[in-house]
Amino acid sequence: MSTAILDERKYRELLGDVLPVVIRTEDEHRRLLGAVTLLMEKPDEAISEEEGRLLEILSMLIEEYEDRVHPLPKAEPHKMLNHLLQERQLKPSDLSAILPKSRVSEILSGKRGISKSQARRLAELFRVPVDLFL
Repeated sequence: MSTAILDERKYRELLGDVLPVVIRTEDEHRRLLGAVTLLMEKPDEAISEEEGRLLEILSMLIEEYEDRVHPLPKAEPHKMLNHLLQERQLKPSDLSAILPKSRVSEILSGKRGISKSQARRLAELFRVPVDLFL
């Protein structure tokens, strides 16, 4: 997909069909989510360069709207870490490759903060944004 040349005619046609806009209403949000759903139902190898580019734009518009209108509540980093451990059915000892054993219980109890380097490693492990731990 990324090495193909963009066919401007096909891309303009797709843009005309979908009419991507900065999302301001729930109706626009639903409409663009529907367009994304249709594109995502296709196998990866069947998505054209033009469709891939449109999917990128729509994803950015949808993400911006959702971040603006439905922001995630800010949780204390140690509570977020506890939540992620429970959600993934992990034990504190499973963090031993990332955090010193003595620090894990202090962090989970809120007695000690999470450093930037620890936050980066936790974000990689859980595949979440690093700012959840800062």
